[in-house]
Order: sequence, then structure tokens, then C-alpha cells
Amino acid sequence: MKASEIRELSDDELAHQLAETQQEMFNLRMQKSFGQMENPAQLRIVRRDLARMKTVIREKETASS
Repeated sequence: MKASEIRELSDDELAHQLAETQQEMFNLRMQKSFGQMENPAQLRIVRRDLARMKTVIREKETASS
């Protein structure tokens, strides 16, 4: 997900998407630990998406105050 797409989301949608991404990250970490991971690059992609979402949330917090 691109940063521009993330910025277009409302606060509720962003919070929901963040929770889903965190769950996906957890599942991928579990798959990696059990050796069942099909696509190791997916872990990196999800981690970066998570960071983008947290960055946008922080930008919105600092802009509102």
C-alpha cells in the first residue's frame, strides 16, 4: 500500500487497516518460526506497510495539535 493511499483513508479506516496489518505481521512471524513461510519477501513488505501507516497516523496527530 502506498503512502498516498494510506493518507486518503479516514481515521477509523486507518485504525482498522493498522489492526489488520499487525495481525498479518503476527501470522507471518509465526509461519516463519514454524518454517512454513511460502514467501519470505512478504514479511518485509508487511513490515514496511506497517511503518507507513504508523508514520501517517503520527503526521495526522502532529498536524491536528
